[in-house]
Amino acid sequence: MFYGHYCTKKVFVTQNISPNTAMMKKPISILVFLLFHFTLAASDSVYETFLQCLTNHTNQTDHISNIVYTQNNSSYTSILRAYIRNARFNVSSTPKPLIIITPLQESHVQAAVICSKQVGYQLKIRSGGHDFEGISYTSYNPFLVLDMFNLRSISVDIDEESAWVGAGATLGELYYKIWEKSKVHGFPAGVCPTVGVGGHLSGGGYGNMLRKYGLSVDYVVDAKIVDVQGNTLDRKAMGEDLFWAIRGGGGASFGVILSYRIKLVTVPAKVTVFKIEKTLEENAMDMVFRWQFVAPTTDNNLFMRMFLQPVTRKNNQTIRASIMAMYLGDSNKLVSLLAQDFPELGLKIENCIKMGWIDSALWWASLKTGTNDPPDALLDRKLDSAKFLKRKSDYVSKPIPKYSLNLLWKTMMELGKPELVFNAYGGRMNEIAASETPFPHRAGNLFKIQYSVNWEEAGTEIENKYISQMRSLHSFMTPFVSNNPRSAYFSYRDLDIGINHNGKDRYNEGKIYGEKYFKGNFDRLVKVKTMVDPQNFFRNEQSIPPLPSN
Repeated sequence: MFYGHYCTKKVFVTQNISPNTAMMKKPISILVFLLFHFTLAASDSVYETFLQCLTNHTNQTDHISNIVYTQNNSSYTSILRAYIRNARFNVSSTPKPLIIITPLQESHVQAAVICSKQVGYQLKIRSGGHDFEGISYTSYNPFLVLDMFNLRSISVDIDEESAWVGAGATLGELYYKIWEKSKVHGFPAGVCPTVGVGGHLSGGGYGNMLRKYGLSVDYVVDAKIVDVQGNTLDRKAMGEDLFWAIRGGGGASFGVILSYRIKLVTVPAKVTVFKIEKTLEENAMDMVFRWQFVAPTTDNNLFMRMFLQPVTRKNNQTIRASIMAMYLGDSNKLVSLLAQDFPELGLKIENCIKMGWIDSALWWASLKTGTNDPPDALLDRKLDSAKFLKRKSDYVSKPIPKYSLNLLWKTMMELGKPELVFNAYGGRMNEIAASETPFPHRAGNLFKIQYSVNWEEAGTEIENKYISQMRSLHSFMTPFVSNNPRSAYFSYRDLDIGINHNGKDRYNEGKIYGEKYFKGNFDRLVKVKTMVDPQNFFRNEQSIPPLPSN
């Protein structure tokens, strides 16, 4: 399960195959044609074999055929489209799964793993569908999708300050369930309510409390996973190596995550949020430059995210810098703190809004706040609502000088569309060792960059244009970001940095992207993979490969 976690948000599609990401380049349209006709010919026999296998491995009372959808089922398209979050993979040329399985209980997942192996098809695992490259629901090999959206149970124990959360639950549902039990507890995870818990936690998971508490995976204390043999394992049964791997190394390389047990964190009864915007004409340069020094080093209770966007004002191009922030404390104290440390921001008490933590979740997601109604908007899964998008990421360890920022403004205005999001690190992130979880980007990083481009229009030409702009901006930033390797965030999936064909050279192919995502933790992940799935059944275009067999 792999999902990014930023709301506004090819695997390989025929309408956009770039030289450095295409697996087969020119033959790809022929491959799609052949796969389509192969699917039509093989689907009936594979379906019958698969369904019979599922029946043999589940109870008769389960009526297993009700959770299995083939391409000729009237509900197939709506089930597939419901959790496609990137419209680039919602086109006719996108390869489709032969079968979608929507399990209702643990035994259905176990059977799906066993029976996918029996029919020899690749199994893709989807929780919330926020994988930026569509890896959880597309493939150029014959494949099935295990769609986890029904496994969404959440059990909150406030006395223990913990919760069991199903992989198919969303972050919004988790926040809502915590709020139902306590107004002074929360969980450090992402700001997009529709992101699936399974992918978010297995990829690391971060949000607006990471400087106070660290990552989501730093608060995972147990898990349940179905392994390649179809066995369900908890932390004790799986062992500490596998438990380590699925807390940031990507669950879908190792099995099917059923649920996580998490520790909750305490939050004040009221938090403070604010948003301030400035253009270059309003002295945004000084604010942006100073942010690099203050945001990663200020009070750990304060998280400041900065957006940089090319905009047009009075018929002139400029850059708009916006800072969105949350402070786990009183607004008067926050204004005093930033008046001293960050006068370039110009924060005033009237810019600040005091609210409960659950209301801040709505505020960050640009949902309605300010009423006494329950925060039901967090429960809206926004099914079948996808934008065209592309994302990339980087890490920065040294402030970008002003003369380089001037060049950045020029580049962004010339390109016209791509935006940047700077997420401050520091605080608790500096105190956790890089090897504590597979996520290695801890001390030494000032902030993470997300490259973002969204568009509304369909078509190859417009897609190529905007993705080319994104890559140009990424190239421009090379001197200012990490190197050897140029690091990237696993949950901001980016196939530009490497693809695994899962053949004889799978380790070397995996190392290319694996060291960017996981740095020195990659080889430990490979050892765990080799131990639990040596035949590489759980695989995808950027999965952890096992060591080659001699």
